[in-house]
Amino acid sequence: MRNWIKQQKQNLFLWSPIIIAIGMAWYFAFNYEPNIWVLILLLLIGFLGFITLRKNIFVVFLSCVLFGFGYAGIYSHIKNTYQISHDLHNIEITGTVSALEQTDDKLRIFINTDNFGNVRVSTQNDIDINVGDKISGNGGLFKPSPAYMPENFDFARWAYFNNITATGYINSPKIIDKTASGGINNLRWKIHKTSNSFLTDALILGYQKTLPTWQRTKWMQNGVAHIWSISGYHIGLLSGWLFAIFYLIFRCIPKITKRVPARIPAIICAWIGLVGYVALSGGGVATLRAFTMTTLVMIAFIFGRNVISLRTACVAFLGMVLINPHYVMTAGFQLSFAAIFGLVWLWTVLKPQLPHNKILKYIYAAFLTALTATLFTAPFVIAHFNSVPIYGLIGNLVFLPLFSFIIMPMVIIGTITALVGLSGPLELAHKTYDFIFNMATHITNLPYANIDTGNIPNIAIILIIIGFGCIMFIKNDDTIKNAVLRHLNTVSGTILCATGMMVYLVSPKPIFYITHDHNLIGWVKNDKLYFNKSKDSGNYFAFDTWKKSNAEPVDTPNRRMDKQHGINIIKTPEWTLVYTQRFVPLQKNINAWCNDPNIKYIASYFDIKTTRCSNKIISGGGVIYESGKMKHTTANRLWHNQH
Repeated sequence: MRNWIKQQKQNLFLWSPIIIAIGMAWYFAFNYEPNIWVLILLLLIGFLGFITLRKNIFVVFLSCVLFGFGYAGIYSHIKNTYQISHDLHNIEITGTVSALEQTDDKLRIFINTDNFGNVRVSTQNDIDINVGDKISGNGGLFKPSPAYMPENFDFARWAYFNNITATGYINSPKIIDKTASGGINNLRWKIHKTSNSFLTDALILGYQKTLPTWQRTKWMQNGVAHIWSISGYHIGLLSGWLFAIFYLIFRCIPKITKRVPARIPAIICAWIGLVGYVALSGGGVATLRAFTMTTLVMIAFIFGRNVISLRTACVAFLGMVLINPHYVMTAGFQLSFAAIFGLVWLWTVLKPQLPHNKILKYIYAAFLTALTATLFTAPFVIAHFNSVPIYGLIGNLVFLPLFSFIIMPMVIIGTITALVGLSGPLELAHKTYDFIFNMATHITNLPYANIDTGNIPNIAIILIIIGFGCIMFIKNDDTIKNAVLRHLNTVSGTILCATGMMVYLVSPKPIFYITHDHNLIGWVKNDKLYFNKSKDSGNYFAFDTWKKSNAEPVDTPNRRMDKQHGINIIKTPEWTLVYTQRFVPLQKNINAWCNDPNIKYIASYFDIKTTRCSNKIISGGGVIYESGKMKHTTANRLWHNQH
């Protein structure tokens, strides 16, 4: 056992970034905000414990968790993004445009306002504006909402770490000072207007919402939605093309190749090209991850070191989370690194034997790559999108090559030619895309193409992550006779992953939902979700969030629940809940509800202050399970209370 533990110390560095990230995620998922001095103390304890007792594996793990927790908390306090305290309507919004983003149906404008900080507003109006212009218009601003259910996406947290004070709308904005800047955001917007192509917007400029929602859903059901988020796939393609082009150029210049190998200046020029692409694409989380990884690979390649290894992936991972700990909570970061860790492990540790035939070799390598990436990203796909694309492996094998060798080159060439007035290549790219999309539609029409899964608990995700870590990072001892101990990485990893999946499968689903402002409620009756209203602009995404939790398609019509005299009465075998959104029924019935022993919960749009039955009154948002247990959504963290 001692020899085995001594062997594992060689891989402590590989474990450290993952355990630090788990500590960071623990901070973000915490139920309340820890004191700043406690965070500083945890950071110091973790750091000192790691450097002084790093020979003890268990101490190292605990130190990494404490360091990650404290580091994420201190970073969050330093961030200190202020948000508006309540929704504002019919106000004048004035400020300087800092960024523009085109979606499939509206224009998003990021404005550095005079009175409300950095806001993101949408407009349906066709207005010719540029980054740097000062605009003004009447509109409304909304306070970023907390999560609509526990362990779910918290928009307020996302806005806090993206420096957004409020979101909202602006009607008929007018330019009051046209002083457009010449920065990269303005260049992106000019290319967008010149190309007039959602393919350019998505694949070159990095605009996230340009693809129509119904088309994005089809690609998600094919398991290739990552094509529309600039990440390792795009960076890898472009770096390969740039390297090949510059390598051929430098091979033709003997004065250079006599002094240094042609690959070195080719790598440097390709890297400079990547820097421009990353800047032009907006520098999203997945893009920065891929660029960081590619930079490390290029440096290693220049100096003749091992180009691709788990150590390189861990260095990139650690660098990203130290730059911004909140990355660990984002879908792009989790999916990108899950795929890269899986692929690096496959080709550097397992080193599968490939056929000698070149065609079979390519097919087998593509199959293994797609299978590994699909398996390693599956838990995170379930966590963020609440669904599993059953034919995702087929989608990756079929559509990735088509995008790699047909769509992407045509879009890049077409975007360049569009700047000089030639739109032919982009038009051809769109016709090709339509043909490929029809193929994708046929696959999604196959039986069981997509399975809605509901939410996966955080503890299940943690167990699966540690299970993946065991498979990749535990060093086996071939001298051990016992087969289980000899293959402990596979055995322990499989057990942890299976336990995580079991936790997910046996976890109960909520049967009642309520938003933080008590304006919208949902109730599951006969496995179908019903709402107290069919529309609620203030909680627009709550409908989709709760449907996903109940494993229902988001395009299901919003069903209305029954109500009597303005009161919704929800009865289950275990408990009864009454809800009213009007003050008069509340005033008339509150005493009776308090005295009724059959009523366990009372919920109202209006605040209820009474000591008689405070244990029955629901405050804040949350969910209730069939057993009657209520779990509240967290709304008392830094990103909820910075006004």
